[in-house]
Amino acid sequence: MVEHAEIRVVHRGGSKINFREPVITNDSRFLLCAAGESVNVYSTSTEEYVHGLQGHTDLVTGVVLNPSNHLQVYSCSADGTVRLWDFTDGILIKTFIIGYPIYSIYISEKHGGVVFVVVPMANYKSSELFQLVAVHLPRSGDQEVEARELSIVLCDVSPHPGAASFGREGEYIAAVKGLQLEVFFFKKQKSYRFSLKPGMKKGAKNAFTCVSCHPKEDCIATGHADGKIRMWRNFNQKKEYTYSTLHWHHGAVNTLCFTPEGTNLLSGGIESVLVHWHYTQENQKDFLPRLGAAITHLAVSPDGSLFCTSHSDNKITIIQSCVKVSAVIQGLVKGDGVWTNLIIDPRSKALVLNGKPGHLQFYSLHRDKQLYNLDIVQQEYIHEEGLDQFEVVKAAFDARGDWLATVEERRKKGAELEINLKLWEYDKLTQGFVLNTTVTAPHEDRITAMFFSPSPETTMLVTTSLDGHFKAWLLADHSDTKEGFWACDFVGGYHLLKPGCCSFSADGSLLAVGFQEVVTVWSPASWELLTTLSQPPGAIRDLCFGRLSCSKYLLGTSTKSQLCCWNLLTCSLEWSTPMDVSLLQTDPLSENMAAFCSQSGSSDLFVFKPSEPRPLYSQKALCTGKVQHAVFAPRDQMLESCEERTQWLNRSQLYFLTQHMDLLTFSTKTEEDRLLASSKQLMVDDSVAVTPFYLLLGKHRRQQLDKQEALTNPMAERTQLPQGSIAIKELLHTPAHVLPSASFLCAMFVRSLLISSSSAREEKEHEEEEMEREKEEESSEGEADPRLGESAAWGTPEEFGAPALTKAQERELRKVKTFDHSWLSSLLDC
Repeated sequence: MVEHAEIRVVHRGGSKINFREPVITNDSRFLLCAAGESVNVYSTSTEEYVHGLQGHTDLVTGVVLNPSNHLQVYSCSADGTVRLWDFTDGILIKTFIIGYPIYSIYISEKHGGVVFVVVPMANYKSSELFQLVAVHLPRSGDQEVEARELSIVLCDVSPHPGAASFGREGEYIAAVKGLQLEVFFFKKQKSYRFSLKPGMKKGAKNAFTCVSCHPKEDCIATGHADGKIRMWRNFNQKKEYTYSTLHWHHGAVNTLCFTPEGTNLLSGGIESVLVHWHYTQENQKDFLPRLGAAITHLAVSPDGSLFCTSHSDNKITIIQSCVKVSAVIQGLVKGDGVWTNLIIDPRSKALVLNGKPGHLQFYSLHRDKQLYNLDIVQQEYIHEEGLDQFEVVKAAFDARGDWLATVEERRKKGAELEINLKLWEYDKLTQGFVLNTTVTAPHEDRITAMFFSPSPETTMLVTTSLDGHFKAWLLADHSDTKEGFWACDFVGGYHLLKPGCCSFSADGSLLAVGFQEVVTVWSPASWELLTTLSQPPGAIRDLCFGRLSCSKYLLGTSTKSQLCCWNLLTCSLEWSTPMDVSLLQTDPLSENMAAFCSQSGSSDLFVFKPSEPRPLYSQKALCTGKVQHAVFAPRDQMLESCEERTQWLNRSQLYFLTQHMDLLTFSTKTEEDRLLASSKQLMVDDSVAVTPFYLLLGKHRRQQLDKQEALTNPMAERTQLPQGSIAIKELLHTPAHVLPSASFLCAMFVRSLLISSSSAREEKEHEEEEMEREKEEESSEGEADPRLGESAAWGTPEEFGAPALTKAQERELRKVKTFDHSWLSSLLDC
């Protein structure tokens, strides 16, 4: 097996934006959040994605504002680095190499040049014990610096970012884990521990879930698994501490946050309600209900004007002073499971899968944004545990994206399974799908597979079921109305065996159906059973036809850990190999196939062509657990990689979903370089709304203005001093936070504006020579040119199509020729 370091597994598109607490900038214009291996920057007013801070090589686990510079943020990652960014320009300023995987980061204005991070107590990621350490950031001019000066603050802490908080402007830090609260005072260099009893009486659960410290007073608020909030006071003496209890949440308190002035406390939990507690009047509280999903994180802008809540469905809600929802940033919805698999909409090239309960979500992977939700069940979903409700379990598109088929199921306790097959037609007027046909009880048992025929001649859908039959559904014209409807055209079976999978060939001329241990091949034109294919023992799990030059092959996987390839021309087994393939996926734009194999608790990947015995690409231990959902998505812009090992990523990009609901993909160095180059764009003026149209139009207008200025004022560049123009450019275009001190720049800037006496004399002599030359040219305008005969012999410029130059243009050309360009050498030396 060959592994290639040029291809890397990355989180790109559909990442969890609710993984860590978001950050709102000082001016409340931008929101920053960890998203896979990058930090996403969004506009709080337009919800638009502005750009990403890309540079980490593993999951970003925390983002905090730099208290000494409001235009900078720190980010930490499991790759063992802390990075300092200019988030407005998207520029990486400095990288601090810690050397240990980092799980969360904290910072305080009182501790200058120090960040606090949570790292494993052992040197490896799998350690279950963590410690809070202070990292002293070295002052260095290098972009990459090793920060090895670490000092332990607290041992045995929780890696969850909400489990620690600074109090009283950084005088102490409080951390919670299990049933214990620990407070460390920096001035005393001493910590106090406070423990609670397990609280088994009356079903109480006293375990700590989160903590938040009052910014100005000695008060610590802790959330608990039983829904209570405890306010701790007088905790600088272990025996004299007191606490009061607040209780509204019926589930665990997931997050707590004080406002910047400490006048209010915010809390959130599974109820999808933001609770607003008044600090001085704890009995008074306000509510912002119906936020859509459980609240996982809370954040407040430094000026207190904006709140934001992260939700369990991968959503961030921006709220104006706890009164009104002003914006919603929706990522790829992460539900309990994906029953529809991952499919691609042929029209919008969007990723389609289960979204909200009873819905399908359409998500743009290229824009990393949810497009819309389609309500399939069309019933109100009740959030109650144990209640049986309809779930969308299957979905499929036809080749053109004109039709969408969905299957919804509900199994009541002690009752029969309810199944509905729905067919949706794309409406060009509304740019959405409209329900066309509903088939109640299309099969007597659960539907196992569903595919549209890719043939352009007919619109056909095939479903297979555990009732022992597969059915073909055709779109027929109604006699009374012009609208078409769907009806069953054929019912097939094979020796009372249960079909588990099916697949159409690329041209739709063949249909393969797997009946337990038998593979049957049918002709959809006549519904004749063409042949049955033999294979090693084991039930058929998956079937895929080859594409393009490999269209004569049919591949299948079995439960007995076999991958088989049949030749349809000879109807014989071409080759087989012992592999426990959990998922087999075909690239619709090439001959390539991807096989995910589970082994030793992790998944391996093989990319191959059915006609060749060797894999094009393989990688071991891709992720933990089984990969059960994957899809090849067409690229927005085709890669032009010439290397054989990366060519399989040129046309399509392979996405796969892990058992932890992480959407991963593969990236090459060429693609990463292109993304890095495109991300280096400066922000526009603050008064202008940032939209893609403005960025495009603004760039075009700037180019036009530069051209007009160059044409109307050709002497502008010549009149500027070379040294002065460079100094001014460096002064105005370099970010202020990386410039040297003003005292250092002052002398250099003034010297660049001064003109030496020698250069002044040379310029005066040069002007006198020009004046004399112009006088000579004017006096010789009426005289005949002695080279006229030569030009007549060879032809005039007009005869060769070149325009004649006027006397004024000729004088300009002579000036350019005699102009001193020595200053270019000094510019190139810089």
